[in-house]
Amino acid sequence: MNFKEVMAELKEMGTEQNRKIYARHGAQKNMFGVSFANLKKLKKKIKKDTGLAKELWKTGNMDAMTLATMTIDPKEVEDGLIDAWVKEIDYYLLVDEFCKNMVANTPNAADRISAWTASDDEWIGRAGWSLLSNVAMQDTELPDDFFEGFIDTIEKNIHSAKNRTREAMNTALISIGIRNEKLHKKAMAAAKRVGEVEVNHGETSCKTPFAPEYMVKSWEHKQKKLQKKK
Repeated sequence: MNFKEVMAELKEMGTEQNRKIYARHGAQKNMFGVSFANLKKLKKKIKKDTGLAKELWKTGNMDAMTLATMTIDPKEVEDGLIDAWVKEIDYYLLVDEFCKNMVANTPNAADRISAWTASDDEWIGRAGWSLLSNVAMQDTELPDDFFEGFIDTIEKNIHSAKNRTREAMNTALISIGIRNEKLHKKAMAAAKRVGEVEVNHGETSCKTPFAPEYMVKSWEHKQKKLQKKK
C-alpha cells in the first residue's frame, strides 16, 4: 500500500464516536478516530515499511502516527529519528505505542531509559518509564541491578512527578515487580511504601492500578503460566 491509499483507508475507518473517546483521553484534534482493531488490520496489510511509516508520521495525524509506530522496521531506525520523534509526542497512548512497537525493539533501547526518565518533560519522562516497562518484560539479559536503581527512583519521586509521567512510573514499578522473585520482593516493598498513586485521567472512567495489589495478581498469574509449561 502506498501513502495515499493508507491515508484514504484511515479516513474511511475513522468515526465520530472514536474521535470523541480519544479526545477525552487527551488526543489532539488532528485525527480520524480509527479503532486499534482497524489499525492492526492495516498493520497486517502493510507489514513493515519504514519509508511509508516516516511519511505517515510527518502528517501529524494521531492515527497515522500510531500506525507508523506499528509498521516501521526497528532494524532500520536511526538513533536521530527516535530522538526527533519522541519530542513530537504529546499524547500518552501514542507515547506507549511508540515505546512498545518501535523503541523497545531497537538495539539501544536500554541506553535511552536513564536519559528519558530524568527528563522534566511530561511526555519524554513518560516515554522513559514506558520504555522501562517494556524492557523489563522483554529483555531477559539485563541484570537485576539495572532495575533496582529505578525502583528507588520511583519510590522517591513518583508523587512529585508530572501526571502522565507518574502514571507510567506506577506501571514500570509493576512491570519490574513481575520480572523475577528478587525484583518482585524489592518492588513490592517499595510499592507498599508508595501507597496509592493519584493520576488525573480526565473525562474518562480509567483508574490507576494499586501497584501492590496488581503486582501480586500479575506475579501469581505468571507463576501459574510457568507451572503449566513444565
